[in-house]
Amino acid sequence: MCAFADEGALDKSEPKGITPEEIIKRFSTKEKEFKEARDLYTYRQDVKVQVLDGDTVKGQYHEVFDVVFDNGGKRLENVVFAPQSDLDQAGLSMDQGDFDDIRNRLPFVLTSDEVGEYDVLYVGQQQEDELHCYVFDIAPKQIVGKKRYFQGRIWVDDHDFQIVKTYGKTVPQIYDKKHKGKEEHLYPNFTTWREQIDKVYWFPTFTKADDTLHFFSGDIHIREIVKYENYKKFGSKTRITYEGKELPPGEKKDTPQQQSPQR
Repeated sequence: MCAFADEGALDKSEPKGITPEEIIKRFSTKEKEFKEARDLYTYRQDVKVQVLDGDTVKGQYHEVFDVVFDNGGKRLENVVFAPQSDLDQAGLSMDQGDFDDIRNRLPFVLTSDEVGEYDVLYVGQQQEDELHCYVFDIAPKQIVGKKRYFQGRIWVDDHDFQIVKTYGKTVPQIYDKKHKGKEEHLYPNFTTWREQIDKVYWFPTFTKADDTLHFFSGDIHIREIVKYENYKKFGSKTRITYEGKELPPGEKKDTPQQQSPQR
């Protein structure tokens, strides 16, 4: 599956040979496996947020970072490109919710541990490119504390029972008419597409949002594009070095050897 896939008409008939409840159970179990598997991969994330006036870019935030592991196996982000943002000149600022969304909710995951927090409604079946998908609308049953949730639609392929496409927005949205917009936090609708990596799991590879946010101070047209690239499974192997040079397999020296990890 790829971004901007050819989408068929929505067929509202019930699934054959399986119930919606069984589909939900299967895909949420797969999502938990997927989440754990993705935590073992390195990848590059390219994030671009723009404020538009027609086709003119009035302000932009752009960041590129690599999700990698240190020598101890700890997961971390290595920023490789982050010029100064000028979104504020276009009347927009990014808050912590925006940064959390970019890392955690645009590549939305609905695991068996979290599915109970949502109402999940089967709405039909639909073709996405070569994939036949079950379609569900989801919304949080309730908003608890300051936790943020996803609300929208997901597409689950009928072969691997994994989410392959997501459309919706993060909630809650915070409108503040009482204080004339001083505490408004609005977020755009977005679509995330996944592709199969290593012939096993469907990982997010592309997210796009193109929406108008209706702030108290006026409307702002925002576009977000997020790319997830170069997925590589993290692993370590031992190599033997002698005086700073790696030895051919099986060759040894009489002097003490060093062992150094290598990805």
